[in-house]
Amino acid sequence: MLNIIEVKNLTKKFKDFVAVDNISFGVKQGEIFAFLGPNGAGKTTTIKILTTLLHPTSGECSIDGHSSLTDEKRVRKSFGIVFQDPSLDDELTAYENMYFHAVLYKFPAAGRGQRIEQLLKFVELWDRRKDLVKKFSGGMKRRLEVARGLLHHPKVLFLDEPTLGLDPQTRNAIWQYIKNMNQTEGTTVFFTTHYMAEAERVADRIAVIDRGKIVMQGTVPELLSATKTNNLEDAFLTLTGKNIRESEATGIDNLREGRAMWHRR
Repeated sequence: MLNIIEVKNLTKKFKDFVAVDNISFGVKQGEIFAFLGPNGAGKTTTIKILTTLLHPTSGECSIDGHSSLTDEKRVRKSFGIVFQDPSLDDELTAYENMYFHAVLYKFPAAGRGQRIEQLLKFVELWDRRKDLVKKFSGGMKRRLEVARGLLHHPKVLFLDEPTLGLDPQTRNAIWQYIKNMNQTEGTTVFFTTHYMAEAERVADRIAVIDRGKIVMQGTVPELLSATKTNNLEDAFLTLTGKNIRESEATGIDNLREGRAMWHRR
């Protein structure tokens, strides 16, 4: 099976700090791929480079055969994304948020309403389509963001901590939606999470990144075998250590650069 995401010798530096350090990996078409690491390991920086929000210092990366560095427009059409921080417009209704996204991605007007209805029903929000998003719970907002990310039929869906702060029932429901979508539409899923049980249950393959370097990648059984552990959390701690991590101060520079590039889209 072909790789829909290719990353080769990717490096990103912020002044003297190396956020991503010469990493290489591939994600197969239709795969659910987990990208795991402690705080400040380089996960979000890698996603921002793949999705054209940051420029790398060196290396190559592509999505669906298009370079994230030189073919930004085609790359942006090929993926959907659910950011770690909320990105909905609280002053619009659920339907209006979806409609605005459809216009932004130049989704054909003839099928726009049908696609919005299909996805809002998919995440069980059709009955709330006329409600302002500011009235929604955190779980409802996440479900709406997933629906919005899928609207333009992306080949890849990026999810950066999609269930952070949600209760177990809502987390389980969101992953059911995502797994169903992966099976019915063949969408490749690339996600990060701090919930090891989620990754162990959902992911086809996992890459563990620490201090900007990929320390191991493979299926869950392969990671457990290599680390001689019984569950993914123990394997993760074996690979990355048990010391508490804090995000690096350079995250401010990362955020500023990412926002500047997003506004230039």
